[in-house]
Amino acid sequence: MRFTQSSLPFLTLLSVVFAVPSKDPAPEVKESINPPRGWTLRSAAPSHHTIELRIGLPQPSFPVLEKHLYEVSDPFHERYGQHLTKAEVEALAAPHQESIDLVSEWLATHSIGESDIRRSPARDWVTIKIPITLAEKMLDTTYHVWTHDASGDSILRTTSYSLPKHLHPHIDVIQPTTMFARFKGYRSTIHDIDRSPSLPAYTGDSTNSGAVIDPSCNTTITISCLQQLYSVPSDFTPSAHVGNSIGVTGYLEKFANRQDLQSFYADQRPEAVGSTFNFVSVKGGLNDQNLSNAGGEADLDVQFAFGLSFPVNSTFFSTAGHPPFIPDINTPMDTNEPYADWLDFILAQEKPPLAISTSYGDDEQFLTVGVPWFQKTVPESFARRVCAGFAQLGARGVSLVFSSGDGGVGDGDDNPATQTCLTNDGKNQTKFIPEFPASCPFVTAVGGTESIEPEIGVFFSGGGFSNFFARPSYQDKAVGKFLSALPKGTFEGLFNPNGRAIPDVAAQGVGFRIFLRGQIVSMAGTSASSPTFTGIVALLNDVRLRAGQPPLGFLNPLLYTIPEGFNDITIGNNPGCGTKGFNATTGWDAVTGLGTPNFSKLRDLVIRKY
Repeated sequence: MRFTQSSLPFLTLLSVVFAVPSKDPAPEVKESINPPRGWTLRSAAPSHHTIELRIGLPQPSFPVLEKHLYEVSDPFHERYGQHLTKAEVEALAAPHQESIDLVSEWLATHSIGESDIRRSPARDWVTIKIPITLAEKMLDTTYHVWTHDASGDSILRTTSYSLPKHLHPHIDVIQPTTMFARFKGYRSTIHDIDRSPSLPAYTGDSTNSGAVIDPSCNTTITISCLQQLYSVPSDFTPSAHVGNSIGVTGYLEKFANRQDLQSFYADQRPEAVGSTFNFVSVKGGLNDQNLSNAGGEADLDVQFAFGLSFPVNSTFFSTAGHPPFIPDINTPMDTNEPYADWLDFILAQEKPPLAISTSYGDDEQFLTVGVPWFQKTVPESFARRVCAGFAQLGARGVSLVFSSGDGGVGDGDDNPATQTCLTNDGKNQTKFIPEFPASCPFVTAVGGTESIEPEIGVFFSGGGFSNFFARPSYQDKAVGKFLSALPKGTFEGLFNPNGRAIPDVAAQGVGFRIFLRGQIVSMAGTSASSPTFTGIVALLNDVRLRAGQPPLGFLNPLLYTIPEGFNDITIGNNPGCGTKGFNATTGWDAVTGLGTPNFSKLRDLVIRKY
């Protein structure tokens, strides 16, 4: 039976009535970390600076939301494809009124009224913009300017903050406080930028079955190469009129240039010349069209995601913010938490794109400090809240696709041999480092491959096991088989065998021919793999929509049910942290996941009745 708005009242009755204690003005520590390795404290925070605080309120009905998500995403469940509405999801993500009231009262004691507050659609996030001096008073803390030694990026952070004791059950997290992760395009996600020679003349005889591939695809990946490799028939054209849509997220002032896109279309997709993408600004994000300011990441993403899926309606989102923070400018530029900003925006939209690609991430870095074992540089409290936001989109029928990272099993260093991957507890223990948000169980993580006949896992393909999130049930069979086949003692103590495993799938990630600032260049990284796979998802959504079926939504429970829809990659490994990393092998592996997509098989599998 479909979950409807009329069935929501019982959820509101789930509220637990908390006895309001006498308000103890004495604060108690809510979250605390050791100073993270690789960051240097530079100075006290400038007193005139304005900071934007995000306060996450508990979501008591999230287990119910998660249950609905898995039911509508499980092809064997009677509710498969019956995605929830925006209102239904918001009701399930909402905090108790008790929490809303107590937090509002606390803010009021600091002269922060309702007009000073921005609430998320589900009212589970409260955002306020206040002077740093007030933030320090409210949180009983001191902010400092910290500089990242390797990059020079600076941020405002603290290593501990406190709240009145009675508020602890009503606030999950407040950021920016203890989050020191550097949100990045994986540093090596654009793995190389080389001048690309002219394409050789076509000499292959593509059958769209993978039997014969244009030999030029061994060195240069084009739209045609991906269609051949992944069995997209040359005569398959998706419809522009069935409500299908695809999106690409952009961050860190990486701009998608329309002139470069037209050059790319003329080169590889001539029927698309004259068409373009919708541009959506998030929190003032820009998309500067000065050709000299075009971003390689953004150009790569839109050219291949939208080129593969043309003429599906396409959107490029640009979320504002760029490090480093300049401490003498009175602007809140140091929050560096764009996933939350983008989530606030996209969750407020009635019709978000049905498939969305993101090629940015953070190390799921950790500090080993007593119990619990892991204390994260991306605090687990924040990561879980962002992941819960992704679950909300999945329940509404949106497929979220993320690059798995470019550090192999390591920390993103371009050279696997020099990756340190050390804990920050003084013991300097080596640990594998998975990527977030790829490690969120409610998104699809895409690893990288290279070469053709055979296609192999590329060395930088991010893979491993989360230290934040437990392995979801949809992975138990495939990942359990992989782990049981590992020789006893392999990488013992270096990874969490019970964690959510990544990647889920893979796609080509080397030698992508794009136009950047008017020039042809060759680029690589799992940032190429994610838009490629997302383009295939958009084509599969077209198949479903034209068959009168709903979009795919959260992909993973289906994907692990139909491994026969993927080209199994059995060669390659992903070195890092002084090791050779995991090996690609038969079935799922921590280099290429289930493998690369075979569209001709998947198009039948995604509309099959299970």
